[in-house]
Amino acid sequence: MELYSSVATTMLSDISYEKADERLARIKALIAKVNPVFAAKLAVYVREQMYLRTAPVVLVNELAKIHNGDDLVSKAVEKVVKRPDEITELLAYYQVHNQRKETKKLNRLSKQVQKGLASAFNKFDEYQFAKYDRAAQVTLRDALFLVHPKAKDEAQQTVFNKIVNDQLAIPYTWETELSALGQTQFATEVLKAAAQKAKWEELIDSGKMGYMATLRNLRNILEANVSAAHIEKVGAYLSNEKAVQNAKQLPFRFLAAYRELKELPSGYGPMLLEALESALKASVVNLRGFESATKVVIACDVSGSMQKAVSAKSKIMLYDIGLLMGMLLQSKCKNVLSGMFGDTWKTVGLPGRNILANVDAFYEREGEVGYSTNGFKVLQDLIARRYIADKVMLFTDTQLWDSASHNKSGANTLSTQWKMYKQIAPDAKLYLFDLAGYGQAPLRVEDNDVFLIAGWSDKIFDVLQALEDRQSALEKVMKVDL
Repeated sequence: MELYSSVATTMLSDISYEKADERLARIKALIAKVNPVFAAKLAVYVREQMYLRTAPVVLVNELAKIHNGDDLVSKAVEKVVKRPDEITELLAYYQVHNQRKETKKLNRLSKQVQKGLASAFNKFDEYQFAKYDRAAQVTLRDALFLVHPKAKDEAQQTVFNKIVNDQLAIPYTWETELSALGQTQFATEVLKAAAQKAKWEELIDSGKMGYMATLRNLRNILEANVSAAHIEKVGAYLSNEKAVQNAKQLPFRFLAAYRELKELPSGYGPMLLEALESALKASVVNLRGFESATKVVIACDVSGSMQKAVSAKSKIMLYDIGLLMGMLLQSKCKNVLSGMFGDTWKTVGLPGRNILANVDAFYEREGEVGYSTNGFKVLQDLIARRYIADKVMLFTDTQLWDSASHNKSGANTLSTQWKMYKQIAPDAKLYLFDLAGYGQAPLRVEDNDVFLIAGWSDKIFDVLQALEDRQSALEKVMKVDL
């Protein structure tokens, strides 16, 4: 469970290969302690179900160090590689963490890693290879020479030859098209603006701009003043349920795009904001486990420790993730009490229709409860009002302050208050959503109907459903087919 939790919470920020990373060190130590089959299946599970890219690379590489004698590692390697650049990323990690210093840093590659990567090469066509053929520490050409994949047919051998000779056709992508436009000289700014508008309209019409690229470029599209018809096409694509399901975007990406658009003085902004709301709802359409009669309490941590960006380049904070996940749940519940806690706990009634707008509404009120982490006050209030809930959900980084410095009786702790609450609500369950993965939990997992759920993709709720079905997250991992 500790390995699963540590890996799942890497969704919050990628593990760093190149520098000391406590979470990476913890994961590496735990891999050596678990059944190799579980570690291999966990790698595949988090790649295919949680859409993680870095964590599976770590898992299969570290597993290769300690397990040999069968094809377990090669099967896992082949399954975790979903894009051509993951071949090179896996080799780059192998090079760094096997501490290769000699000229041939990837010499003596693990036979099982080599076999798995050779099979992975057969998954991709020329367009995919070209799209991800980038200058890096390890290139696709390096990888091809190293793992010696066997082409499945003559056409693929031709592609392999092009990789060797650096002759892959430049793919038509939004990046290559905009890069070419950026190198073009224009006589006037008017001509430049017209060309940019035409290019964005061409990209929208081409269907070659992927879902994530569209999300990230909404500001650019609006600032290019594309036609109303093209804006409508973008909005329809963003809110298309099938496109949303295929894109597998994490919920916070919709929030980031929403925030970007809110700042723009565009008449088309509201149309796209509505499309983003629809898209987010479509991304969690299969959220289960919340029947109409279920009474749920959603408490979002807005303490000082949550005022931390999810990554160095992101404007999204842990605070935002907690609110977003809380609002996602509220949108699916019929009987819900929502609020935020810091120094105090305060309920905030918001309609369930507009998830992203609700997150911002919470955000604007974050100073009202202070900046400590008194999660126990949520339970104190429920006890005082004798509010009988089925599920109490705290979205936090689990750095829950228990006020011990001025609470000698020990009553003001989450664990003590939960025991008291269970006396009036014996069937209630407490769910602690660990948003940061600091490795600390305020209560024991699965003790007295308490569950710690790590990570914050919409897949969290699949794990929640597994708990509802009396299955453990570990059992779900073990069902993975290798």
